[in-house]
Amino acid sequence: MELIQEHTDFAAYLAADEAVDHGHPLVQETADALWAATGDAYSYAKVAFEFVRDTIPHSADSGDDRVSWRASDVLGTRNGICYAKAHTLTALLRARDIPTGLCYQLLGDADGSNLAIHGLVALRLPGSDDWSRVDPRGNKPGVDAQFTLGREQLAFPVRPELGEIDYPELYAAPHPATLKALQESADRPQLWRNLPTAL
Repeated sequence: MELIQEHTDFAAYLAADEAVDHGHPLVQETADALWAATGDAYSYAKVAFEFVRDTIPHSADSGDDRVSWRASDVLGTRNGICYAKAHTLTALLRARDIPTGLCYQLLGDADGSNLAIHGLVALRLPGSDDWSRVDPRGNKPGVDAQFTLGREQLAFPVRPELGEIDYPELYAAPHPATLKALQESADRPQLWRNLPTAL
């Protein structure tokens, strides 16, 4: 998918903010440990993706009602929905100077009902001219997202015929609608009611 950059300055895709808090000691420690096990940008990015995908359960799968939204909190609680997991992978990649942005899709249930925004990331490895999208949501039966930069293997295929949308924008910071839903929800049931249905 062709991504449209919102910023021409790569620095925006390396910056820290309230949610992508890659200066936090827990994010730095995690990044250091993952880097020590890899040593180059591609291997690190793949291991960081798999770490977030596989060791931080999506709260809908685990049944955890806590709402985490900062990358450091997600690492601390080992819990989060797609937005939170995307913030965490973004923070880990930016901690090693890999430009990373946030992307979104509008997805629904099997029949296309209950449309809601889904979050994922795009990264650009050193020496590459292209952004590659990956989805750290977490695999389960029927979901098999992989770190495949040459061809996308995301968590969910978009079905335009059911009103689903692949948004082409690449965001340097979390979209305000997704951040608002996370910050204003006391627990996951409330978050489910607050999920944005459009960007």
